[in-house]
Amino acid sequence: MSRQLKIGVNGAGGKMGKEVIKALALEEDLVLSAACDPSFEKEDVGLLAGIKPNGVIIDKTMPEAVNKADIWVDFTRPDVVKENIAVALSAGKNIVVGTSGLSESYVTSLVTNGIGVLVVPNFALGAVLMMQFAKTAYRFFPHAEIIELHHDQKVDAPSGTAVKTAELLGADTKATNEGARGGNYSGIHIHSVRLPGLVAHQEIIFGGPGQLLTIRHDSLDRASFMPGVMLAIREVSKLSGPVYGLEHVLGL
Repeated sequence: MSRQLKIGVNGAGGKMGKEVIKALALEEDLVLSAACDPSFEKEDVGLLAGIKPNGVIIDKTMPEAVNKADIWVDFTRPDVVKENIAVALSAGKNIVVGTSGLSESYVTSLVTNGIGVLVVPNFALGAVLMMQFAKTAYRFFPHAEIIELHHDQKVDAPSGTAVKTAELLGADTKATNEGARGGNYSGIHIHSVRLPGLVAHQEIIFGGPGQLLTIRHDSLDRASFMPGVMLAIREVSKLSGPVYGLEHVLGL
């Protein structure tokens, strides 16, 4: 067997962090070697994720643990993610980021000195395809609105996926107030719904004379994101700089 890649998970105690930990336990070429979460410091990360103990003890912050892994995965919060990226880059570590709140302009402006940074608004392969299909449809249906629906614990609105979709359709999202609900992005309205029972859902409705076209994707379980996360982990070390969006490593 080839050498296993050592993976660190930042935000290990969150819903996505726990899913990543469980998914890594099923992979042969990837091994969890580090984890961070200030709310669960010194706990065994395997027990925290609901699987068997694995001996990986959670550190409080990323600077304490950054050298324990080859590649880092970040599912933390918008207010700390930029600092986490800086820590990874200072240590020469590739990083996959699933935390919301990063614009494409910020990502592409990063100076990484050849270190791979892959920022992904949505890891579900179906969601990536939804966005690509919407980009094609917009050429023929230039009137569109986006409705995104997420669980009520999601801290940002609109979602990163909705913003990414609007950008693919040519909208300027930089000038709009962060966290707007029902915001107008260069004529493309985004409507955000936050309710218990939802996971991650989005539809783009296109209108034309006498017809409607709706493109929709639903993630019914966070397991839907894991194939994309594992793919991103395996691909990030092949990058020589910052990349925004999973489509770029899917060949789309």
